[in-house]
This record gives sequence, C-alpha cells and structure tokens, in this order.
Amino acid sequence: MTTDPERLRRWRLVLGGDSDGTGHALSEGDAGVDNVLAALYDERPKNPRGSGDRSGGLQASAPRVARWLGDIRRYFPGSVVQVMQRDAVDRLGITRMLLEPELLSAVEPDVHLVGTLLSLNNVLPEETKETARTVVRKVVTELEERLAERTRAAVRGALDRAARTQRPRGADIDWNRTVRRNLKHYSPELKTVVPEQLFGFGRREQSVRRDVILAVDQSGSMAESVVYSGVFGAALASMRALSTKFVAFDTAVADLSDHLDDPVDVLFGTQLGGGTDINRALAYCQGLVERPEQTLLVLISDLYEGGVRDDLLRRVADLVGSGVQVVTLLALSDSGAPFYDHENAAALSELGVPAFACTPDLFPDLMAAALRREDLSRWAASATAQ
Repeated sequence: MTTDPERLRRWRLVLGGDSDGTGHALSEGDAGVDNVLAALYDERPKNPRGSGDRSGGLQASAPRVARWLGDIRRYFPGSVVQVMQRDAVDRLGITRMLLEPELLSAVEPDVHLVGTLLSLNNVLPEETKETARTVVRKVVTELEERLAERTRAAVRGALDRAARTQRPRGADIDWNRTVRRNLKHYSPELKTVVPEQLFGFGRREQSVRRDVILAVDQSGSMAESVVYSGVFGAALASMRALSTKFVAFDTAVADLSDHLDDPVDVLFGTQLGGGTDINRALAYCQGLVERPEQTLLVLISDLYEGGVRDDLLRRVADLVGSGVQVVTLLALSDSGAPFYDHENAAALSELGVPAFACTPDLFPDLMAAALRREDLSRWAASATAQ
C-alpha cells in the first residue's frame, strides 16, 4: 500500500468515512472539504450525537444550504462548484436554493443552472423571479461576449461571398480582389494591370437576403441546447441581412420571434419539460416559409418524436422538395455525445437532411457553411475530426 502522504490524503477525501481505511487523519482545512463533500455525496446521514459516520443531506434548513453554498465556493474552483450545485439539485432535490432569492444569489451561475431555472419558471415565487432573471442575464451576457460577434462575423463573411459576382456594376467592383486576381495580366507596355476579369459584390439586399428559422425542442433533455439557441437566435436576429424566426416547441408551439431583441426574454418564454411533437412544430414553420430557396430551417431536437413519425417524415420531404434547406442539430451543447433517436436521424439523412450534434463554438462556422450551401455532412465530419 502506498505511503505517499498526498496520495493518502486524496484517497481519504475520495473514500470518506473515518481515517481507518487509509490511516490518514485530516487537517482542519481538509476536514472542512470533507464535510461539504459528505453533505452532498454520503448516503448515510450522520448521527447528530456523533458516531463517526460522515454527515449527509442539506434539507434541514435554508441557513444550512446557504452555509454549504458558501463553503463549496471557499474550497473549490468555480467549475467544480457548478458541478456540485447540479449534483445537489439532482441527488438531493434541493430546488429550495433556487426558489429563495438569498440562496439563489449565492449560486455560481452557469448554463446548466439557467436550464434548471427555466424548468422551474412557472413555480418560481414572485420575490425570486427578478433574482432568477439577474442570474440568467449574467450567463447570457457572458455567452454573448464569447459567441455573438463570432456568429455575426461568420455569417457576414458567408453572405459577402455569396454576393460576389464576376459581372459587377461599376460601383460594385471589388478593386483589391480584381487587381490581385489579374496580376498575371500585367502589361509592361501600358505599365498597368489589364483586368481581363472583374470581381465585385452583387446587390445583397436584392439577391442574397436569407430567411433563417430556428425550431427548438424544449423538452427537458434539451435544456442546454435551448439556452444556447436563445443566445444565437438573438445574434442572428441583429443582422439586417437575415430575417430570423425562433420557434420553441414541445407538444405545443410558441413563436418567440418578437422577443429576439433580448435573449433573456426568449429564454423565459420557453417552458422546459413535457412531450415532443416535431411534426406539429414543422407544420408551423412551414407556414412561415415565404421564399423556400432562400430559407434555412435549423431543427434543434433529439428527434424523439411523440407525434406521428410518418407525418413528420412527409413534412420534412415536402420542405426539402420545395427548396428549403433543412439541417438537424441533435444537440447544441458542450455536454458531449447526445442521446437521440437513431432511426429518425437515419430517415432524415435519407431525405437529404443531415443530423449531427454541434458545440456552441462551432455553430458560427456551421451557419456560415449552411449559408454557403456547402455539403454539411462533409463539414460535420471535418469539424469532428479536428
């Protein structure tokens, strides 16, 4: 058995219990770490008189939860704190720390916490709702700083490229690109470049304005995807070259397009949980399509259909047949490989609709590739391989 003190210390904290198993006694600081771990991860509650067993449970009182929240922030970095908070909700059902303003304000905010708050939206007390919005806005602001401008830059680049023409009007000539591409036609006699081919930009407002529809599954398993979708929807809606719609659905459909100027309003307009009727959602989206050839429909769903599967597939075939570009994201999250309906994903692929997961960091590049009408299955394979 190892005698390395640091390894023994770590094993003692992992295994819990008293020091008999490792022969390693805890320092005062480590005892504090041990106590906050015990409160969350021990299966047996501690004898209040003291029996040597580790303690367990946080349900006793709001002050105890508040102290525990403070302790984990004291002992662990923010990323670990977020994991422990999620475990507290999942393992111990401590939704009370999200229902009381003083406790919620002590929580380390992250995407998962936002998803949990959205799922509790209808049961949040009035005195907690403003605190909840503050927490959600903090996370949304951080995501916007990280992702929004990247998205706008990628989309602008894709639309500019789509708008380029080799027969530009005089005012639309891209002289820098024209000169570069015609350097081989330099004339020593004339001492200038003879532009045998002109390059420029088309009239974007008339030729490449695109319509984007985000259809977002708000069933409980899609919480993280809903949060990121709201942020990206707002970023896309801020671009004049795009007309963006945001449709959230479970067994009902909510068109939140009018709220896209504020992603926090979009998120609080969703209601996580419930069933899924993808066909019904796509029927609504089909009614939004005015210019099929210029429409990109992004379905964000794990494809577990609660409606009639055959109707769903016919609906998708109709959309594709009309000229709408359809892509399915099985998840828009950082959480790794998603659970999804493999049969429905394969059926959509046969209809020419690629289905794959996408991380938030890759979503701007995905949108650019889609707007350039690249082969998205090939793009996804290449992006995953990197």
